[in-house]
Amino acid sequence: MLRADGATADTTDGTASMSDGNARDLVRVVAWNVRAGGGRRVDGIASQLEAWGADVAVLLEARRTEAGLRLASMVAEAGLAQQRASVTPRASTNGVLVASRWPLRAVGVRGERPDAARWVLVRVAAPRPFAVGGMHVPNRVTGLKWPFHASVLGLARGWRGGPALFAGDTNSGRIELDEERAAFNAREDRWMTDLERAGWADAFRHAHGAAQEFTWYSPNGRNGFRLDQAFVHRSLLPRMVGVRHAWGGWDGSVSMRREVLSDHAAVIVELDLGG
Repeated sequence: MLRADGATADTTDGTASMSDGNARDLVRVVAWNVRAGGGRRVDGIASQLEAWGADVAVLLEARRTEAGLRLASMVAEAGLAQQRASVTPRASTNGVLVASRWPLRAVGVRGERPDAARWVLVRVAAPRPFAVGGMHVPNRVTGLKWPFHASVLGLARGWRGGPALFAGDTNSGRIELDEERAAFNAREDRWMTDLERAGWADAFRHAHGAAQEFTWYSPNGRNGFRLDQAFVHRSLLPRMVGVRHAWGGWDGSVSMRREVLSDHAAVIVELDLGG
């Protein structure tokens, strides 16, 4: 669990479940940017994760604020008690939290690794184990985006860790396909296609082809972009049975805002780990 001292710990024996995962082989991995640690929305965020039946949650913009710690605690109480979080220097700094109903073990990386504050790589001790890399790619303005891209791509190309997926807010997308208005450049587009060539399928594109769906809308122009993705390694891809985007707390009614719980939609990947 995420602790106030900034450390992480695995808590409970992992038998509690946020869904009926013990009675089925379907495993749901939910990657979701919860926006600035969740703030006053943490109750709704925790309830939404439970409603989605999350077995593994990758939460971006997790924070060690009072609200962020409360969110980690509520998620743990609901069954995702095995938790690992990225190291952040200040409580108000965004990090990555991976929470699971099965034990988690940190995975070491040889060579250059992504920024530790924006990256968590763990092995999930599910009945059929797999690895999860949670990532929050920096914006261009930080000057850190291209080194982060390069380190993730290097890790992807050299991956020998078996079934795995990388998921999170990449602040990247394919030109035209993932944008309502021109925003992505050739480097971002190439990063996406290079991951594909390295054996990591963009889960949404693999399942839905050229369909356009957006996971974030610009606050001023209200233009849509698909900034949130899951990349599934070729060894796990045959077990992917579904992927979708979902807006927390939004029931499709025109009377409700998409952004009621976060300004990002979640990416939900379903895996059949039975047999």
